[in-house]
Amino acid sequence: MEYVLAALGLVLIVEGLAWALAPSAIEAMLAALRDLPIETRRLVGLAALAMGALLLWGAIVLGA
Repeated sequence: MEYVLAALGLVLIVEGLAWALAPSAIEAMLAALRDLPIETRRLVGLAALAMGALLLWGAIVLGA
């Protein structure tokens, strides 16, 4: 549970930094995402999920 809370905290820090430092860039990115077809968005989401799982697996294997 400790790792889950730490990971959630890191996600919120990164998200908060993005919104605090470059809100107009976030808005532009969201507009660009809206223009993509649903299937492309789904593939981007699956790729992000796979990368996150791979990073987590790597952290566990390395003993982080």
